[in-house]
Amino acid sequence: MTTPALLPLSGRRIPPLNLGPPSFPHHRATLRLSEKFILLLILSAFITLCFGAFFFLPDSSKHKRFDLGLEDVLIPHVDANRGAKNPGVFLIHGPDEHRHREEEERLRNKIRADHEKALEEAKEKLKKSREEIRAEIQTEKNKVVQEMKTKEKKPLPPVPIPNLTGINGGDPESSDIRKKREKIKEMMKHAWDNYRIYGWGHNELRPIARKGHSTNIFGSSQMGATIVDALDTLYIMGLLDEFRDGQKWIEDNLDFSVNSEVSVFEVNIRFIGGLLSAYYLSGEEIFKIKAVQLAEKLLPAFNTPTGIPWAMVNLKSGVGRNWGWASAGSSILAEFGTLHMEFVHLSYLTGDPVYYKKVMHIRKLLQKMDRPNGLYPNYLNPRTGRWGQYHTSVGGLGDSFYEYLLKAWLMSDKTDHEARKMYDDAIEAIEKHLIKKSRGGLTFIGEWKNGHLEKKMGHLACFAGGMFALGADGSRMDKAGHYLELGAEIAHTCHESYDRTALKLGPESFKFDGAVEAVAVRQAEKYYILRPEAIEKYCRVSGGFSGVKDVYSSTPTHDDVQQSFFLAETLK
Repeated sequence: MTTPALLPLSGRRIPPLNLGPPSFPHHRATLRLSEKFILLLILSAFITLCFGAFFFLPDSSKHKRFDLGLEDVLIPHVDANRGAKNPGVFLIHGPDEHRHREEEERLRNKIRADHEKALEEAKEKLKKSREEIRAEIQTEKNKVVQEMKTKEKKPLPPVPIPNLTGINGGDPESSDIRKKREKIKEMMKHAWDNYRIYGWGHNELRPIARKGHSTNIFGSSQMGATIVDALDTLYIMGLLDEFRDGQKWIEDNLDFSVNSEVSVFEVNIRFIGGLLSAYYLSGEEIFKIKAVQLAEKLLPAFNTPTGIPWAMVNLKSGVGRNWGWASAGSSILAEFGTLHMEFVHLSYLTGDPVYYKKVMHIRKLLQKMDRPNGLYPNYLNPRTGRWGQYHTSVGGLGDSFYEYLLKAWLMSDKTDHEARKMYDDAIEAIEKHLIKKSRGGLTFIGEWKNGHLEKKMGHLACFAGGMFALGADGSRMDKAGHYLELGAEIAHTCHESYDRTALKLGPESFKFDGAVEAVAVRQAEKYYILRPEAIEKYCRVSGGFSGVKDVYSSTPTHDDVQQSFFLAETLK
């Protein structure tokens, strides 16, 4: 709305009228009439939209599955109705058909009133001269700019920062562990220093070409993904000079007012997660401010019929869409299911329940849906609220949804029993339908596709070994020992996937068909992109660290990408 060529008018954007001096004086009256006619057409279009909205309001009886109740906000100092035009609307406790009809009637009346107001505005506009219209345009533009400046400067409420332990816990007693820790710290320095020299400000680094790199998940802008992603690792390792360099870049350069389409999920875990982690570690206010600014830019992604967010959103326009390959326009479970922790903290830090409500709405919707064999499919259509292709995996497309359910319970000091129940139910279905033993005795997690089990396990699914161990405490029917053992078996299988390659690096996915066990078969699955754990021998290059294209080749070919998560996750 700050673009000079755009005019806010009744919530719509229109091109400016041609209000400059006419080329021929004797056509002045004709031009003025033409200008007013154009304005009338635009206002008529807006009125038509109002009528369209009126006639196409959803019938509550047909869409009752989206009338989701929300629990009271379990966050201190947050008023669930703060800023609401109708206090009480946000908190729904069970079905209330009468109240729902009243709300629908209120919306219809509001549309009628808006329609009448738009007609009156149109009549008034047609009475005004070109100079008066020009003055109104400038006044409106100045007003919008001032409102945006005021909003940006609005201070966030003071909230207590928890006392964190373990950041400066001293050196370990074992000299062997100390040496390993110093080695990893040196690897971090190597990765960071080369990024600082060759890719500073870019999202990632090409360590062989020695220049910046980016992918479509970050959009077209240089947002310094590696800087934001690496902040907490730098701080934990005591690399405070490097941390302060990153902080200064963020203060001076990190701008989210860009015409760039980004991945909601990736930006949430890398940017919002990275900024919040840096804030909680250092207490530096700039990280909290930037996290909130970015979160506001992501909120339009939730403007779908179901409240399930789009995969992508334009940071400037707020227009969202889904990946073209994702099962007929579906959103992805691991993406819309991996927002909870960051968004709950955003509500805590801002005092605004909107972030909490967005993720709780997703949870409520998922709870109300039927799940085939108790499994969550990876695809959900945000327009219809129906599952897409029946494909379930604990690797890519599904993985972090389960992780966030467990961590939501842990983050709540084990009081979020709803999240724990969803996690336990999901894990029981996964163990029943997806976890199998190979002929060679390796426990693996397969993928369910349209009624049958595919005996393939993704590298990303290897996190499940740690997840089962983390979730053992608090498991049902005193099955802690069982889940610890299951986690160890999964970890062993993933170790085998590493050990059975020439480079001792695990492939992106591996099969368990017949004589083939824990081995990638297709060329497209043999790559390694610096996912944990990395072995320095084959991934380190003079300009940083690079993934390799084929882990079964004794002479590796590098992909020339130092992923931002290498600094944020692998080295941590």
